[in-house]
Amino acid sequence: MNDLIVGEDGKARCAWAASAPEYRAYHDEEWGTPLRGDDALFERVSLEAFQSGLSWITILRKRPAFRAAFAGFHIETVAGFGSADVDRLLGDAGIVRNRSKIEATLHNARVVLGLPGGLSALLWSYAPDPARRPRPATRADVPAVTAESTAMAKDLKKRGLRFVGPTTAYALMQATGMVDDHLAGCHVAAKRL
Repeated sequence: MNDLIVGEDGKARCAWAASAPEYRAYHDEEWGTPLRGDDALFERVSLEAFQSGLSWITILRKRPAFRAAFAGFHIETVAGFGSADVDRLLGDAGIVRNRSKIEATLHNARVVLGLPGGLSALLWSYAPDPARRPRPATRADVPAVTAESTAMAKDLKKRGLRFVGPTTAYALMQATGMVDDHLAGCHVAAKRL
C-alpha cells in the first residue's frame, strides 16, 4: 500500500485517511492540528483511553454519543459523576461500555481537577520542538512511542491517571498537534510548511 493516496478531489493524503469518510474528515480537519484547553484535551485523553484495544474508527463514529454521555467532557461535571452515572454509562449502547475505561475516565477527571496549572499546560510541556523534528517521508518513519510520550505517560501515571501508556500518549500527541506526523507530500502537511 502506498503511504500517500490521492483522493477524487485531487489532494494527496496520508493513506490511512482513505479507508472511511470519518477518517478523511478527521485527517483533514483535526489530526495534527494544535489543540489546547483543559476540557478539549481531557476529551482526547479519554477517547484515547477508550480506543485502547479497538479501532480508532469505532471511537470516531461513537464520538457524538461519548460527548453526550460525558457532558461534553466538562471536567468538573465528569468528576462529579458517581455510581449511578457508571450504571447509566454501562447501559449506553452509543459508547464503548467497558467498566474499567468508564471508571478510569471519572477517576481521571478528579485527578485532572487537582493538576496545578491545568491539563493543557502539563500535556503541552512534553511537546517536542517542532523545528528539530523532520517531516516523516513514509509511514515507517512515524514512531509509535517516543522519549517524550514515554515521559508524558510516566508523569501522568505518577499523578494517578489511568489508561495512559506511552503508545496512547503518542497517539494523543499526534491527535492534538503536539507532533505533526502528516507525511511529506500530504496536502495538510503542505499547508503547514
